[in-house]
Amino acid sequence: MNSAAQIPDQPPPSLRVLVVDDNRTNQQILQVFLKKLGHSTTLAENGEQAVALCAAQQPDLILLDIMMPVMDGFEAARRIRAQASDRWIPIVFLSALDRDENLVAGLEAGGDDFMSKPINFVVLEAKMRSMQRMVVLQRQAIESLKRIEAISDNTLDAIVTIDTQANIVACNASCERIFGWEPREMIGHNVRMLMPEPHRSEHDTYVRNYVQGGPPQIIGFGREVYAAHKSGGTFPIEIGVTEVRYDQQRLFIAVIRDISERKQTERQLRENAELLQRYYDETESEAQLARALIEKQLLRASLNDPQLHYWLTPAQHFSGDVVAAARGPCGKLYALLADATGHGLTAAISTLPVLTIFYGMVSDGKPLAELVGEINSQLKQSMPVGRFVAATLICVDHAERRGEIWIGGTPEALLLDEEGKVAQRFTSQQVPLGILETDENLVRSTPFSWQSDCQLLVFSDGLIEASNREALAFGVDALLAALAEAPRHLRHEAVRSALARHLDGQAAHDDVSLLLVDCPAVSARVSALADGI
Repeated sequence: MNSAAQIPDQPPPSLRVLVVDDNRTNQQILQVFLKKLGHSTTLAENGEQAVALCAAQQPDLILLDIMMPVMDGFEAARRIRAQASDRWIPIVFLSALDRDENLVAGLEAGGDDFMSKPINFVVLEAKMRSMQRMVVLQRQAIESLKRIEAISDNTLDAIVTIDTQANIVACNASCERIFGWEPREMIGHNVRMLMPEPHRSEHDTYVRNYVQGGPPQIIGFGREVYAAHKSGGTFPIEIGVTEVRYDQQRLFIAVIRDISERKQTERQLRENAELLQRYYDETESEAQLARALIEKQLLRASLNDPQLHYWLTPAQHFSGDVVAAARGPCGKLYALLADATGHGLTAAISTLPVLTIFYGMVSDGKPLAELVGEINSQLKQSMPVGRFVAATLICVDHAERRGEIWIGGTPEALLLDEEGKVAQRFTSQQVPLGILETDENLVRSTPFSWQSDCQLLVFSDGLIEASNREALAFGVDALLAALAEAPRHLRHEAVRSALARHLDGQAAHDDVSLLLVDCPAVSARVSALADGI
C-alpha cells in the first residue's frame, strides 16, 4: 500500500458512562465490565438522579434502565434531551421490555439504541466500540466548528442596510474593519460613500429606477466590484443585496465580503479537492488490486465440474460468501460453501486462507476431517476475536455413491431426490470455523449415501433471509417450492429466479450463495464403461 494513503491509528478514547439502574447488582456488573474496557462510570438509581448527574457531569454515554422508581427511563430521557447542551450524548435503553411499542417509545423519548436484558456483553462491547468511534467523530466535529467560529469571528462580513433613498439605516461593527468608517459615521449618510467612481455617481439612479418598478441591477445577484475605503483607497469586494418588505417599508440589505478571503478559500477548496481525489484514486486502485487477488482465488477452473451447480451474489463489491470445489487425486469431489463474518472487503479477506488451504489439501487428497481441522486451526490463530467463518464442507465419492458432510454455522444442507423433494436433512452440529480449538469432536463429519439420483443442496443464510420491500424473508418454503418445480440441471437457476421475483428489484442485504452437487445413481465412470460395452 502506498504510504501516502495510510492514516496513523489513534487509540480509542475512554468514555465517561452514566449507568442508571435501580438494581445494585446490575450497576456493579456493568461498572466492572465497563472498567475492564477502559471506561469510567457514574452510577444513578433512578431517572431523577440521572437527569441531575447528566447536567453536572456531561457524560459521553448513558446506559438507561426503563422501569425505575421516582422517575422512569422514558421521562429521564425526555428531560435530558430538553437540557441545553452543545454536544450530543447517546442514550442506550437497557430493559427486559423488548416489545416493539417499548422500543418505539424509547426512541421517541430521545433514545438512540436499545438492548434487552439480560445484557449480551459481546454485543455491549461492540456497541461501546461503536460509541467510541462516534465520540471521536463528535469531538472532531466540535473542534472543526471551533476553528470555523474562530475564523468567522475575525472575518465577519459587513452588513449594510439602506432605505429607498439609498441612505444607510443600519450597519454592523465589521464595517469599520472593512471600510474604516465607524458605524455612527455611516448611519444617515448615502451608501455611495462606500463606492468609487463610476458607481458612486450612478448608484442613486439605480436605486430610484428599481424602486419605481424597473428591472433589478443587483438585487438577488452576487457580484464582484470595488469598494471605497475611508482612507481614499479602493479594494475588491463581493456584494449581494436582498430586498426586505415589512410594515409597508422597503429596505435593502447588502452583505459585503472582502474578495481576497474568498479567493483564499477557493484556493484551499481546490487544494482539498485535489487531495481528496488523489486519496480516492489511490484507494480505488488498492480496491481493484484486492478485487483481482480475491477473484483469482475464487474463480477456479475446477468450479466448472459437470456435477456441480452454483451461483453467488455479493451484497457489496466484495463477497463474504465463497464457493469452492475440486477433485482429489482419487476422483472424489470436494466442495465448500463458506460465509465469513460481515460484508465487503473485510469479510472477503477472511475467506482467503480458507480457499488457500482448501485447494492445497484437496490436491493432496487429504481426508475431510483433516481439511476441516487445518482450516479451523489457521483461522483460530489468525482471525481477531469476533471474526469467524461459517462453512459447509463436502466430500463425495460418486463411484461408491457415498459421501460425508461437515456443517458449522451455516443453514442445514438438504439431500434432494429426483423430484426435488427433501430426502434427508443435515443440520449444523458444529460452531463456525475459527472460534474453538481443533479437537476430535469439532472435525467429526456426517456420512451419507444414495441409491437413486439425488442432489445435495447447500446455501448461505443470506438466501433464506433475503427480505423484500415488505420486510418478508424469502424463507425455506419458497426455496423448496422453487426446487420442486424445476428439473435437476435447472434447479439453481429456478431458485435464482424465484429470489429475484421475491426481491422485486430490491437489493439483498446480505451475500447470497447456493451450491448443488449432483449425486447420480450411476457414476460417470460406470456410465462410460457401459457405453463402451
